[in-house]
Amino acid sequence: MKPQVLRGMRDILPERMRVRQYAMGILRDTFESFGFQPLETPAMEYAETLTGKYGEEADRLLYQFEDRGGRRVGLRYDLTVPLCRVVASYAELPRPFKRYQIAPVWRAERPQKGRYREFWQCDVDTVGSASMLADAELLGVATQALRHLGFVDFRIKLNSRKLLVALAEYAGVPPDQAVGVYRAIDKLEKVGVEAVRSELLEEGLSGQAADRLLELVQMHAPEAADLLAQVEKQLAAYPLGVEGARELGEVMGYAEALGIRPGECQVDLSMVRGLEYYTGPILEAVVERPRIGSIIGGGRYDHLVGLLGGQDEPATGLSFGLERIIDVLEELHMAPAEVCRPLTQVLVTVFSPGSASESLGLAQELRAAGIRTEVYLGADRLGAQLRYASRKGIPFVIIQGPDELAAGQLTVRDMAGDGQQRMSRDAAALWLRERLANASG
Repeated sequence: MKPQVLRGMRDILPERMRVRQYAMGILRDTFESFGFQPLETPAMEYAETLTGKYGEEADRLLYQFEDRGGRRVGLRYDLTVPLCRVVASYAELPRPFKRYQIAPVWRAERPQKGRYREFWQCDVDTVGSASMLADAELLGVATQALRHLGFVDFRIKLNSRKLLVALAEYAGVPPDQAVGVYRAIDKLEKVGVEAVRSELLEEGLSGQAADRLLELVQMHAPEAADLLAQVEKQLAAYPLGVEGARELGEVMGYAEALGIRPGECQVDLSMVRGLEYYTGPILEAVVERPRIGSIIGGGRYDHLVGLLGGQDEPATGLSFGLERIIDVLEELHMAPAEVCRPLTQVLVTVFSPGSASESLGLAQELRAAGIRTEVYLGADRLGAQLRYASRKGIPFVIIQGPDELAAGQLTVRDMAGDGQQRMSRDAAALWLRERLANASG
């Protein structure tokens, strides 16, 4: 049998796992600083909980099967639907209910760079508030998290599903063609106007309708308030569009108070989130270098809880694409140096089977002093133990032979090439802590 992993899934080895843990720690700290609490849900749900919530195209990507009990089940596609199932199940949860979840999800799609069949999402959501303050707060969460991760060259694009519905009505698009139209205009930045126009014509729009739609989604103004005022004037006959424009105006009005800098967030009328359950403001964050696509996406979804058996509740949330964030952190070497340093700081060698207890006891003393210490598992020749430390990048090795033990001393070898030093066992912890502190500084 050849050992291999399924296509689109990966083993995450220790070096990369440490970068993941670093990124997840930054996101967790950011979420909690805004008052969001952790939640965990099962990887598997009843299939009926998952199907019909994402749209026909997404439903094809669900992993579904029958378990041994004859139940139709599926692996979670995202973390939002399980959250809504939790909210519908536990009426006693406080409102607004602010939660975050960091966990794997599964999608049966074609793997490519930054896109896998098993990947982790980091979600942050607020359920139970219809206020645009909740949507604006998520802008603050997104910008603060990206800055703390070290991102500088990023853009957050903001739009509204209400505006998109009104745009389609304005262009004379029948409701049954709207999804195809949204999918086409979402490609505007990537493929250009002419390609999008051709696709709109293939979707059944007349040339006049396609031109009206493209003219509107390409509207620009120096300030978001000016752009939204123009949009509201253009869509004055469509109440849903007016409402969407005013909601975006309110959200953008809070941006400065949240510390969002000019240029970090902009209204983009061509940005479309694919999931059909969105009902209001939607957003996407992209990094300019490398051009890997969106790394954050989300929006308002006010009816999803009701679809899962509860009463309709207003809700809004974001999903951080951890895999793409990790790809960027690694490609641009953005993780701090200490994240890449070896975890083990000291290796205690074992001189002989009879001295193993001494080595274990010394390691315990060093751990109690806050030094990450490993004991070599065996009494191999000293050369083999030193090679082990070298391969793992462990900076210091402690040697205790019969002479050192008799004198209550030990030898510390600096694996960076600075020789070795003999000292008392009592002095070792302090000496090592000072050297490690100097190295990290």
